Amino acid sequence: MATSVFFVCLHGSAKSVIAAEQLRRLAAARGLAVSSGDAGLEPDDAIPPRVVNGLHKDGIDVRDRRPRRPTAADIEAATTVVTFGCDLGPLAPLARRIERWDDVPAVSEDFDKARDAIVARVTALLDEVAAGA
Repeated sequence: MATSVFFVCLHGSAKSVIAAEQLRRLAAARGLAVSSGDAGLEPDDAIPPRVVNGLHKDGIDVRDRRPRRPTAADIEAATTVVTFGCDLGPLAPLARRIERWDDVPAVSEDFDKARDAIVARVTALLDEVAAGA
């Protein structure tokens, strides 16, 4: 079965976007077939400039992306759903596996610190995938 990870944060404009994009980048670098998606329970209108610029420095372009709400299909399709400081509410029973990454620092306070924490968690998740492959 293909591995897919779906990331959910409150506004769908920072942590979930960073995690999904870093997972794509790191999985590709390792030759792992892992897909990712992201959404927010209360989506912002846009991804903030600090996130767009921070990801751009890592070679990731999210200028044309817009935050959106997670759907039941998003949650059902994922082998793992990762949440950042929020509960999936009525969508939770649809998830096969939920991980909570509530200890990631606020992106608004320090992008690099938050990105580094997310990259460390994503790397550990990819290690799990690689070990099971």
